[in-house]
Amino acid sequence: MKDKFYDKTLLITGGTGSFGNAVLNRFLKTDIKEIRIFSRDELKQDDMRHYFQSNYPKFSEKIKFYIGDVRDINSVRNAMHGVDFIFHAAALKQVPSCEFFPIEAVKTNVLGTDNVLTAAIECGVERVVCLSTDKAAYPVNAMGTSKAMMEKVIVAKSRTVDPKKTSIMCTRYGNVMYSRGSVIPLFVTQIKEGKELTLTDPKMTRFIMSLDEAVDLVLFAFENGESGDILVQKAAATTVEVLAEAIKKIFKYKKENKIIGMRHGEKTYETLLTNEECEKAIDMGDFYRVPADKRNLNYDNYLSKGTNRNGITEFNSNNTMLLTVDETVKKLLELKEIQDELMKWNNK
Repeated sequence: MKDKFYDKTLLITGGTGSFGNAVLNRFLKTDIKEIRIFSRDELKQDDMRHYFQSNYPKFSEKIKFYIGDVRDINSVRNAMHGVDFIFHAAALKQVPSCEFFPIEAVKTNVLGTDNVLTAAIECGVERVVCLSTDKAAYPVNAMGTSKAMMEKVIVAKSRTVDPKKTSIMCTRYGNVMYSRGSVIPLFVTQIKEGKELTLTDPKMTRFIMSLDEAVDLVLFAFENGESGDILVQKAAATTVEVLAEAIKKIFKYKKENKIIGMRHGEKTYETLLTNEECEKAIDMGDFYRVPADKRNLNYDNYLSKGTNRNGITEFNSNNTMLLTVDETVKKLLELKEIQDELMKWNNK
């Protein structure tokens, strides 16, 4: 896989986030020529620059930083020259904030994606992998709805461009453990402060995956996806209560949980593959591939020719494998962040 990145330039939108840092850790010591970090937060870029200069001085020159916003196509174009591949991770992701400011979610997640893809096609970028979310399947909140529209933009763009020039695909995955703004670092902070762990709904289920698994999914899409595809990883899931109990078990924490009720726009469970997508989904072992419907707007064809349903059924966080507390503990202990916090906790 990494040979395909030899002497290539990779652009990561929203690159100062958890995913961008994970990609840098994965690729920085390889033969990739350049990794461009595109984002609008100069402080995060400066922090990132100093971190990699201090910890990876031999490789940090490969990283180039571009200030800009996916909402502004000219700033996107400014970062696009000479780019071979793009991982498009820039997004508004917080469900409650998108509920209160839905137009902002549209500007970043929908129009911003259109800007990235338009500039990529103009500049002849070979391959673009966009990051979506399980909340885009059967969306009930503004964040999920904007991501669902983002997926529609991706598929529509794939229909209008020669895949030999620019190939566009999308990944869809669930909650990334210990990503910025997620519940696991909140639980750890509450434990460190001696507080109760706040649970929305104990029986709520969520897919969970590590940052490394998120990068693996994107690289699988890069390697195996065709233009217009949505690729899904068969992730495990857990209830919010099991997740909280697993974290408490790791830190030997005894305080009770506090039920606070669901936040704005939350669902009781998430879906990675819809019942309708199952009609054309392809089982690829650890992943599902949902190819784009490449039929045109000749509606007469719709009346005479349809699609045949396969044997795949809807894949959601209620009907996948639900982890036990001990299984969740094992998965959490694989995270470097948990290992670091546990070491501090045991040494205090």
